[in-house]
Amino acid sequence: LPFYASKYWLSVSIVSLIYVLLGLGLNIVVGFAGPLDLGFVGFSAVGAYGYALANKHFGLGFWGALPCAALCSGLFGAILGFPVLRMHGDYLAIVTLGFGEIVRIIAVNEESIGGARGIAGIPTPPPFLGMKFEILNPKPYYWMLVTMTLLAYWAIRRMAVRRPGRAWDAIRQDDDVAQLMGVPTFKYKVWAFVLGAAVGGAGGCLYASQILSIVPDQFNLNVSILVLACVVFGGIGNPYGVMVGAMILAYLPERIRFLTQPRQLVFGIVLVLIMNLRPDGLLPRKKREKIKGGKGE
Repeated sequence: LPFYASKYWLSVSIVSLIYVLLGLGLNIVVGFAGPLDLGFVGFSAVGAYGYALANKHFGLGFWGALPCAALCSGLFGAILGFPVLRMHGDYLAIVTLGFGEIVRIIAVNEESIGGARGIAGIPTPPPFLGMKFEILNPKPYYWMLVTMTLLAYWAIRRMAVRRPGRAWDAIRQDDDVAQLMGVPTFKYKVWAFVLGAAVGGAGGCLYASQILSIVPDQFNLNVSILVLACVVFGGIGNPYGVMVGAMILAYLPERIRFLTQPRQLVFGIVLVLIMNLRPDGLLPRKKREKIKGGKGE
């Protein structure tokens, strides 16, 4: 793709990869642990604003600000997770939705972080391995996002097959039974929130470094819904499916842009058709086989 595609389609691919990264982060919460998070875009906003403010006030470069943005978003995930993860179902969804809107409204009204005007003049990452990051040259951003996405995918897959992944699987299937069997459900749900928020914050930092300016309206509820749609569309709990779903859902609106007004209608019809034909997503999570004769997976 980076060798044959035009700059426009490379830019579309960059947006798709950002949604892939956000989808992987949300999948830790929704796909592995089970709680429904409708305010995930708030963590992305924290990461984006964290990078912009760290550079503006402390002169911190991109490679130093990236882990700081992830840690800051993870901290917000812990702050949100401790009080709300004792709730279940619709109550949890409403509270997380409120968190996303609170972050956006604070960004709109707080003049010290730019207010409704946002923050402009965000610097690009410094040259790395001979690649110079420029707004008119999307290839370095493409390779950087591919690398970050593969690293996130590898880390999440490794985590899914270890003790945290097994605990999340038990919690997702039945919270009460998992707790009865000795799984510290609250601790692992908080960890899911923290890790998912950290990945979302890293995605927000990468997004801010690519567009060079941010405004609060870029982090509205529609973004959270689209990221959640990527997770459900690709296959809840399957990181590879989430990656495929995010690439398709980020690419499809650009592919049908020629339809102008009916574009959103066509996009919605496609989602309805696919979810009726594949209710578990394009690439659903593999289910464990039942034990037969004392043996099983």
